[in-house]
Amino acid sequence: MDFQPTPEQRDLRAGVRDLLAGRYGRDALRASVARAEAAAADGGGGAVDRGLWRELGEAGFFSLRLPESEGGVGLGLPEAVVVFEEAGRALVPGPLVATHLAAGVVPGAASGSAVVTAFDLRGPLVAHLGEADAVLGADGVPAGEPVRSADPLTPLWRAAGALPAEYRDAGALLTAALQAGSALRTVELAVRYAGEREQFGRPIGSFQAVKHLCSRMLVRAEVARTAVYAAAVTGDPAEIAAAKLLADGAAVRGARDCLQVHGGMGFTWEADVHLHLKRAWVRAEQWRTAAGAEELLAQELLAEALERDAAP
Repeated sequence: MDFQPTPEQRDLRAGVRDLLAGRYGRDALRASVARAEAAAADGGGGAVDRGLWRELGEAGFFSLRLPESEGGVGLGLPEAVVVFEEAGRALVPGPLVATHLAAGVVPGAASGSAVVTAFDLRGPLVAHLGEADAVLGADGVPAGEPVRSADPLTPLWRAAGALPAEYRDAGALLTAALQAGSALRTVELAVRYAGEREQFGRPIGSFQAVKHLCSRMLVRAEVARTAVYAAAVTGDPAEIAAAKLLADGAAVRGARDCLQVHGGMGFTWEADVHLHLKRAWVRAEQWRTAAGAEELLAQELLAEALERDAAP
């Protein structure tokens, strides 16, 4: 990637965006929320559209990094973060990261015929356990107890288990890409509303306070995106931790600022902004938390300082 998408990567982005726009637009998002709300009353689940899951599998979403000799697409982490950024922008629900990581490990994961989740939240909690066919790194699907989730499209369960360490860095990076995509989408939503909504005979986007909100959202989102792209190239654990930290902040703070731009409208169920905020809250606790990322970065900085002090 060389920190700038190649023409092939831009084409990949455009293809995934077109696929998701046609298959998972706003109407489909709202239908997913309605199904999940109904399923929550019966004990949880219902957020994963199995038909969409199979279509993503057929499009190579989950097998993207599998070698071609194993039936995969044969691409790498830079291409994966581009794809996951688009999924985050569209708020596609389901254990996307875990199923992607399980391709080549769990039968059916690569093709999208299996839904695979992981113990990737503190608690231990696991998302989408009620509709999963497998749990990454576990034998079978353990029994669990549904717990309340901030995000209607991320049902949570309490169950015994732990995430295998070998998946954490890639999982954190792909989750950061989802967060970056969501942050960039809330910038779009805020700017569009600021251009449409009028007060005192003028679009609210002409007011300095709103301009500042939108500009700060854009800066945070672009910095996070750059960090995610850079970490995808280097694969360095510290850079992945930094990317997750920045992307979590951009997604959560961006959604909050987007709510402010929308004013009272932003806090209504009819607006989509709250869905981005709720998903960002949940993802901020997945794969690597802010506290975990800060601890890893502190250790790296300390090690570098000690190495400098020891140098002749």
